[in-house]
Amino acid sequence: MAPPMDDKLENPNKVDKIDDQDLERKIKKEQKAKLKEEKKLKAAQKAEAAKLQAQKPTDDPKKSDRRQRRRDVDEERTEDFIDPATPDGQKKQLSRQMAKQYNPSVVEKSWYSWWEASGFFVADANCSKPPFVIVLPPPNVTGALHIGHGLTAAIQDTIIRWRRMSGYNVLWVPGMDHAGIATQVVVEKKLMRESKLTRHDIGREKFVSEVWKWKNDYGGQILNQERRLGASLDWSRECFTMDDARSKAVTEAFVRLYKKGLLYRDHRLVNWDCTLRTAISDIEVDHEEITEETYRKVPGYEHEVQFGVLTSFAYALEGGMGEIVVATTRVETMLGDTAIAVHSKDKRYAHLHGKCAVHPFNERKLPIICDDILVDPEFGTGAVKITPAHDPNDFEVGKRHNLAFVNIFTDEGKINSNGGADFEGLPRFAARVAVVEALKAKGLYRGAQKNEMKLGICSRSNDVVEPMIKPQWFVDCKSMAKLALDAVMSDDKKIEIIPHQYEQEWKRWLENIRDWCISRQLWWGHRIPAWYVTIEDDQLKDVGSYNDHWVVGRNEQEAIIEAKKIFSGKKFEIAQDPDVLDTWFSSGLFPLSVLGWPDVTPDFKAFYPTTVLETGHDILFFWVARMVMLGMQLGGDVPFRKVYLHPMIRDAHGQKMSKSKGNVIDPLEVTNGVSLEGLHKRLEASNLDRSELEKAKLDQAKDFPNGIPECGADALRFALVSYTAQSDKINLDVLRVIGYRQWCNKLWNAIRFAMMKLGDDYAPPEKLDVKFMPPVCQWILSVLNNAIAKTISSFELYKFSDATTAVYAWWQFQLCDVFIEAIKPYFIDSKFESARADARHTLWICLDTGLRLLHPLMPFVTEELWQRLPQIEGSCRKESIMISDYPSVIEAWSNEKIENDMEIVNATVRKLRSLRPQSDRSERYPAFAICRQHDIANTMRTYEFEILTLATVSSLKVLTENDMAPAGCAVDVVNESLSVYLQLQGTLDAEAEREKLRKRREEIQKKHDLLAQEVNNAGYKEKAPLSIQEEQMRKLNAYLEELKIIDEAEQDLETRICEQK
Repeated sequence: MAPPMDDKLENPNKVDKIDDQDLERKIKKEQKAKLKEEKKLKAAQKAEAAKLQAQKPTDDPKKSDRRQRRRDVDEERTEDFIDPATPDGQKKQLSRQMAKQYNPSVVEKSWYSWWEASGFFVADANCSKPPFVIVLPPPNVTGALHIGHGLTAAIQDTIIRWRRMSGYNVLWVPGMDHAGIATQVVVEKKLMRESKLTRHDIGREKFVSEVWKWKNDYGGQILNQERRLGASLDWSRECFTMDDARSKAVTEAFVRLYKKGLLYRDHRLVNWDCTLRTAISDIEVDHEEITEETYRKVPGYEHEVQFGVLTSFAYALEGGMGEIVVATTRVETMLGDTAIAVHSKDKRYAHLHGKCAVHPFNERKLPIICDDILVDPEFGTGAVKITPAHDPNDFEVGKRHNLAFVNIFTDEGKINSNGGADFEGLPRFAARVAVVEALKAKGLYRGAQKNEMKLGICSRSNDVVEPMIKPQWFVDCKSMAKLALDAVMSDDKKIEIIPHQYEQEWKRWLENIRDWCISRQLWWGHRIPAWYVTIEDDQLKDVGSYNDHWVVGRNEQEAIIEAKKIFSGKKFEIAQDPDVLDTWFSSGLFPLSVLGWPDVTPDFKAFYPTTVLETGHDILFFWVARMVMLGMQLGGDVPFRKVYLHPMIRDAHGQKMSKSKGNVIDPLEVTNGVSLEGLHKRLEASNLDRSELEKAKLDQAKDFPNGIPECGADALRFALVSYTAQSDKINLDVLRVIGYRQWCNKLWNAIRFAMMKLGDDYAPPEKLDVKFMPPVCQWILSVLNNAIAKTISSFELYKFSDATTAVYAWWQFQLCDVFIEAIKPYFIDSKFESARADARHTLWICLDTGLRLLHPLMPFVTEELWQRLPQIEGSCRKESIMISDYPSVIEAWSNEKIENDMEIVNATVRKLRSLRPQSDRSERYPAFAICRQHDIANTMRTYEFEILTLATVSSLKVLTENDMAPAGCAVDVVNESLSVYLQLQGTLDAEAEREKLRKRREEIQKKHDLLAQEVNNAGYKEKAPLSIQEEQMRKLNAYLEELKIIDEAEQDLETRICEQK
């Protein structure tokens, strides 16, 4: 969507933009007000508490210390929690104290400009590190950031940051596409709006100058928006598909392909846009499903046009032989019919083979031909009208049978002289009505019926695409397609496509590839480097009259030299082709041209071929395949080694995001937050008609009744990457992003806790001997190893969702929920002095490593928190987390036994917590564990302190299976060897316990029955490996043991109920 010219509408997706200084003042003001209110509240609470305690002096030094610490907190200055102003490009200055809560706009401020100014994004062509290269799919210069760009940026920046931290010479190249049609349309509308002029009124040269002016003033805002998402692109290599270097590459490619016989000019059928008056590519055609008679708006027509109707009419046969009935959804094209096709074995028409019908409006003879490829005798009348100049299937029939190709439309979509005097000058859809009326007048109309069809609509102009024969430049794709096919499908494949199912799509398309039309009838774009030679004695003087009069050169001088060779001794004039090249042609050269091709630059030698191409699967053929073909043909190698295709984003209801539906989500509205009114304003600035606008507003009010809260770039990135497990489509729910924003607050609080417990004078250790640490410290480092291994392997396999799961699970469920809670007592009681030191060291290592592990996914918050961590004394820590080392597995940390023990401990804690009454979560109750194996009993005793702490129980007594089950307890089963009891005394709800045990029984019974069915299936013992069979049998026995425990618990419960009665 093009940014309009006036300031208010410069970016319709923008909501109340505030400059950095205003934003900083606003944030400081809000923080001061909030802290002031908190201070007042605490002071009031303290005053009340002081009254109650005034008469109760105490000699307890611990209580005195705690009171003093509270007084210290009360006296903290609000300025201590506010970041000082940081000049642009300098390292962010952090507040003395961490804010009480995470604020994404504050945290994400200033870091990016410092990263960029420090040169952290810049690759070095002379570096000895292994290269890792990604080329950003160049967004349109007219574009504003949408959620698809957000997904691309999130995935690619995750890969790039991970590889950069892993020791690679990383290059991520940004660029912009000149977007021929889209940009020309924007500037034409601007010209008409401001001056009431068309491009033809001001001429080509001035119009192109206007486009460049618009590009320099308004184009490219999307790349600045990428910065807001944290995309660490090498801006020193930023390029534009129409800058001098890229233009040189485009010209060189055209000349080389022409000289190799892979480029030619011919009259072919193309997708023609009558509004834009140009051929358009297949990807610019949206196919609308029409299931019944439908009226829709078409540009240039006052009234809606009818579609989805099959019109039948008759052609009279020559010599009074009767008539033949045909049917069409585009009855106006009958003015260009040159034949009627039937099936050779259709007996109804056997007597008409070789005969002719007569056109009712121009007396043209239409031969009755047999074409068994096209005609289905079971469909309709079995006779098909043939319009070779206006239908792709008929075009092929025309070539097979050497038919006449009669074009009946002007470039504007009006009937030309070939359509007959009665219809000449009529717009095509007005002619549709006129032809039907004329057929009725001649008694040839045979009726109409609804008909399902696909209607081709230009995505740029919303006009109905018209197939038209035009002289165009084409790339012969056959030989290049074979190379591209082999690069993916052969045994020694050079390119891997992920997900792998798209390799079959690649095969299907390249095996059936058609030659590529690369010329466009536009003024904005790369002018085709071909000149038409008009010889003095040519009978026809119009440009293009003779197909063999074209010459190709890098410039006009080369073209003249070439013309002199071909037309030696003849007088001639040359004129450059007015057309421009398809935008996809320059985009197809992008991996070559961004690295300096056709020159062998240091960048080209160091970074070609690139490493990965990451993009949406919707442009696998229109862009990816063409890059491979051109890269192999012109660059001598594939342009990249891997292709990762991300899913397409839909809204939370599974609907395709579309400007016409008004359900597009702007990622900056998610990062910055927006009110419902702000969302409505963006819709009002769009091109939606009134009914669509009102529906879109209602949908927004339903989905976002309170607008979208500020989530920040980190939460959005993490959410988008986590969605990639859905390999085809993503149904984006903003609530998920909000959840990750809340998780950022959890990280923030974990660091705040650490900073308080580490203390101002804490110095991290240079080495760590884990063998003598408390078990919980050994455990958290061991599972951290697992998280590191899983994250790295997931990145390597391009399973980004698995990486987010691994990192999130470690931070949330292991570090925050277990480790931090388990070590809190170490900082309260002096008897834990040794364990406290180990806990401090372990906590620091976890946070330092965990932040580096998370950084590629959440760059801003991890940088801010990492910068606050204490440094190892005398160490040369990297200046930024983004250039520090990515974590790797440390074998000394791995401890499988402790992991197994803690798995049982955590399961025990979960069960005990679940037994607590919902109404009384603060009370501590006695707990019991009945163990049916010695090693389980030993584990319970070894980890008694951790269980008491995490489950918040008053005591834990370990019993054996020979002991009596404790009375008055709620019970649950941990596994076949362990059940736990919580003594609730008078608070036990017998009915609730009965229902809990019943549900648990159903759950275990279902698992047992499913597994039993599997092992009893025919052929299981023959097919399943022995190890699998043994494991399955162990599980079955375990389920039976658990059912036995539940039986005993139910019997005990019933006994107690009876006793109470």
